[in-house]
Amino acid sequence: MAAILYTLLFMMGGAAIIRTQLPGKSPLVRAFLGLALGLLLEMQLPALCANIFDFTLKAHYVAAVVMLALVGVSAALRDPGDVKKLTVADVKLLGAMALVVLPLTAISGYLQYTHMLMPAGDGSYWCGQSTYGDLCMHLSFITSMRDMQFPPTYNLLYGTALNYPYLADSLSTTMLMLGMDIHSAVTFPGTLLMALTYAGYMIMAHQLLGDRRKAVMAAALMFFFNGGMGFLYDFDMMGRDNYQKIAEIFTGYYKTPANQPDLNLRFSNVIADLLIPQRALMGGWAMGIPALYLVISSMREKSMRQTVLLALWACCLPLVHTHTFLALGLFSGGMVIGRLIVDRADWKGILTRAGVYLAIVLALALPQLLGNAVRQTVEGGSLRFQFNWVNNSGGRGMIDGYFWFWVKNAGLPFILMIMAVLESKRRGYLDIVMGMAGIFVIAETILFQPNEYDNNKLFYIWYMFAVILAADYGSVIMQRLAGLRGRYVLCALFMAVSMTSGALSIAREMVSGYQLFSRTAVEAGKWIDENTDRDAVFMTGQQHINPVCSLAGRQIICGSDLYVFFHGLDYREQADNCRRFYEFPAQHSYVPDIYGVDYIYVSDYERAEFAVDLEYLDEHYELVYQNPDVRIYETGIDGE
Repeated sequence: MAAILYTLLFMMGGAAIIRTQLPGKSPLVRAFLGLALGLLLEMQLPALCANIFDFTLKAHYVAAVVMLALVGVSAALRDPGDVKKLTVADVKLLGAMALVVLPLTAISGYLQYTHMLMPAGDGSYWCGQSTYGDLCMHLSFITSMRDMQFPPTYNLLYGTALNYPYLADSLSTTMLMLGMDIHSAVTFPGTLLMALTYAGYMIMAHQLLGDRRKAVMAAALMFFFNGGMGFLYDFDMMGRDNYQKIAEIFTGYYKTPANQPDLNLRFSNVIADLLIPQRALMGGWAMGIPALYLVISSMREKSMRQTVLLALWACCLPLVHTHTFLALGLFSGGMVIGRLIVDRADWKGILTRAGVYLAIVLALALPQLLGNAVRQTVEGGSLRFQFNWVNNSGGRGMIDGYFWFWVKNAGLPFILMIMAVLESKRRGYLDIVMGMAGIFVIAETILFQPNEYDNNKLFYIWYMFAVILAADYGSVIMQRLAGLRGRYVLCALFMAVSMTSGALSIAREMVSGYQLFSRTAVEAGKWIDENTDRDAVFMTGQQHINPVCSLAGRQIICGSDLYVFFHGLDYREQADNCRRFYEFPAQHSYVPDIYGVDYIYVSDYERAEFAVDLEYLDEHYELVYQNPDVRIYETGIDGE
């Protein structure tokens, strides 16, 4: 209950700030921006206070006081304009949103519940297909940040700072510290962030499409049920193979139509494969969509107040999701150019507002980037040129023809988007197209991380607008076909083709289930959490399913290369030293001293990864915990 009340305090505070700063916006927009701002500050303020008080309850109490102070400052600096009332158009939009946002939120809540450490009757923890890989990493951040000294450390690799956008995970840490169990601490904010994402996207679509509610709904459905043309590969010759490919969608591991790398289908469904498993991206979209709304609104309404609010909002994004922050910057730059083209008379005002925006962002966000994303990208050797993303994997040449690659991955909306771009000046969204181009050109030519696939985190922001443009052009076509009886059939077929791959991918997630932590692993994690110091150092194997770092939040020497490699980190020395000690502890007894190891963890995973010399460990170290699968030894080393 304390966690929910704490969240309500911030969300109501955010709503109060937006009401005083943007009274001319509709109540629906104010409510959305306010709730999003509240959650953003709930992520940001405790982390800022933790630099003085560590990530403790004291830091959270101080953050709440700072939040109340911000509400007071905002009231003192309020916009004196009239507060806009709810209109009939707002009520109709709210009805359209209810038809889309509520079902999607219900689906998301179910997926969060079943995919984020769902407890089973035998004491084990379960997850879903899409979270089997990433969840343990996020859990390690969530559980390790309790009472941690800030800036945070990376508990998956000894001696390393946490150069990862962690604020969406620290939000769950806040829930955990305020009394929620680990399952609820992950599920509750996750569902909330996804609901804000759905609502925000529809509000942004309405911002561009106006009161055409059917087009707004179509854009939202096409985006969140995206998946391209992959279902055609599964449905092809389905009678001859006794429907095996279709059955595999619901039973196989990553056999969904939207995610089949062997067929070069890489534009995964955003709900199943992005929002649910990738918590930083989930936080980034929930907080990034309001920022994108403010970019458009501040530039088109020529509002300095909105520009300053946008700049301050943007400065909070690097540690929420760096890719979203980058996409926001690229879109903003492209849109400034677009505004200079379509509104030449206001070029001084445009450049002035852009200059204020840039100056604030450079002053407040650049230090975060230099200490986080830039170091990881540049020092990790990730920054490189590569044209056409994964269709030119490793720069070895195109797999599919350029246009066909995007049609089969982005689906039929891609074709409508191309047509809409040709009409952009006439339709009044040339500035939006220029913003989209800013993202697309960079994402299509430069890679920022070891895994080339991760550039999709930029492409999907571009695709948010591409689908809105597609919905606009589709509504024009429907108007031109007025009087044609079959036009609704054509529209239904278009939507079905655009959504089938995504719908199947989401359906697969809803029936997926895998044991993540066994009963004995959960018991070991609980014992570690209750009986060892928060700063204790453990030696473990490199398995990604590791209760030491994920459930207990303790520092380990070297985590799974599934994480440390793709974070651009050099981990070979730590990994080799762990192997040497487990297999030849007599010759390498000095290894625990190097890292100040307090405990040695041996489970079925370590015994499978190494030829563990248990006889030596039993003889030289004290066995302090044992269950049928796990043995924990205390080294007696003083880590100080």
